[in-house]
Amino acid sequence: MSKDQKLVGCQGCRVSRRGFLAAGCAAACAGATGLLLPARYAHAAEQGKKTIRVIYSLHAEVQPGPDWPNVGYDFRPVMDKFDGALSGAFPNMSFIRSLATGKEQAEKILADDNTAANIDGYIVFQMNCWNPVVQTIATSGKPVLYADYQFAGSGGFLVYSAGFLRNATPNVGFVASSRMDDLLAAARCFESVGSANEFAAATAKVRLDCTAKAGDLSCLPDSLKALGAAECIERVKASRILAVRDQQSGAAPDFAGVPVHRVGFAELNDAWMKADKDEAREVADRWEQNATVVLDVPRKVIEDSAAMYLAQKQVMARYDANAITINCLGGFYGNHIHAYPCLGFHELCNEGLIGACECDIASTATMVTFSHLAKGRPGYISDPVMDSSKRQIIYAHCVASNRAFGPKGEKNPYEILTHSEDRQGASVRSVLPVGYMTTTMQLSNDRKEILFHQGKAVANDPDDRACRTKICAEPVGDFDKLFTQWDKWGWHRVTFYGDLKQPVFALADAMGYKVVEEA
Repeated sequence: MSKDQKLVGCQGCRVSRRGFLAAGCAAACAGATGLLLPARYAHAAEQGKKTIRVIYSLHAEVQPGPDWPNVGYDFRPVMDKFDGALSGAFPNMSFIRSLATGKEQAEKILADDNTAANIDGYIVFQMNCWNPVVQTIATSGKPVLYADYQFAGSGGFLVYSAGFLRNATPNVGFVASSRMDDLLAAARCFESVGSANEFAAATAKVRLDCTAKAGDLSCLPDSLKALGAAECIERVKASRILAVRDQQSGAAPDFAGVPVHRVGFAELNDAWMKADKDEAREVADRWEQNATVVLDVPRKVIEDSAAMYLAQKQVMARYDANAITINCLGGFYGNHIHAYPCLGFHELCNEGLIGACECDIASTATMVTFSHLAKGRPGYISDPVMDSSKRQIIYAHCVASNRAFGPKGEKNPYEILTHSEDRQGASVRSVLPVGYMTTTMQLSNDRKEILFHQGKAVANDPDDRACRTKICAEPVGDFDKLFTQWDKWGWHRVTFYGDLKQPVFALADAMGYKVVEEA
């Protein structure tokens, strides 16, 4: 029997597994396609027991490169924990563990199952974000339970689950909870459901039953008075986004009325190299002195980040721009820029300007538009995570302002830490205020739509997995409906402090846009 795959369940074995990371590790995982249990073991389960194949969709058992949750993350004890919980809860079922990095491995699993194993259903854990495994397993026609390992696979999980909901895939149910009992309650549907075509509906009922009840949504007072729609539109037209995606430069199409100009990496990097070193040291001093924690980030990295902040401001001034968004990871890993822009984005947002991650123009335009509407309050771009056990959506990213109420508003504590996914550079954990209403949005230029939901900020999650800043909110409205839009809108959302519902609807009317309420 391969060491990478063994029966778990009544046999109670501990196991190990392997995988890959994206393009750079594909070759290392070529052998993973063969990690299927031989037929004699697949039939070793006691007669009358259902056999469920548990597939972990991930790069490798110990993560070799940057991605959620983080480089070096050891999935082995996590998988052991899930296997042990399943085998302990369901002694009348047998569980077979497999690993798959993508479509090819998933197809091999199904092909071998069709010829060699009597499999009654599947559990697919999304352990890294974008490994496309569950889509292939869904074509088996057998019951499939799809589970998020939170702060690890959540992006792909949300996007892929929304696709199953949109296509009304009857044999695929899902669970997004940090509570093990909720996973087990969903897995019990393998025993209780007679037909695979009833599985999605059965698990949806279980998910709703297990979702935490709504809490007290009354919020602390907030004196925000939004800008009028007409004036907001005029300020949007007078704005400009600089998009640093690659080496190209020049004019680009507007996005939702916001002018966009492209700037090459070389121009930004040149400004970084020429930044005043004494001024950069002064900025670094201020950041270190004001931070409550500086952990694992060398002084030189902070000074380099400060020089990048000065470079961003210099290039923005050159083009009369009030917003900049940078393909940070592509630029850094491609050796086109030599410092992460995270701390610079943090400082820009504190000043009433816009610094936005990943050259995401849609999110940057959302930040520009609604920062004007909210009279200078900064938007917080994030990769959200859903947790039904707490009835929370957690907005996670490695950049955030610590002036949620605007440049003249009250400060909140922040920490300077490494960028989470690769444990390099410098980024920010902002411990954002709780007890306030927040408004979360995203703009679609093509569809002329504004995606919209609100939530009460209730906590900051310090989990070391995934991005550093994690503000938790209890959504206003239908929690389960929040699973439906990710395939259409993508993963990013932009959150503002304040109740902006009426101003957003008024602005949408003035722009000729439709508001899509996702909760």
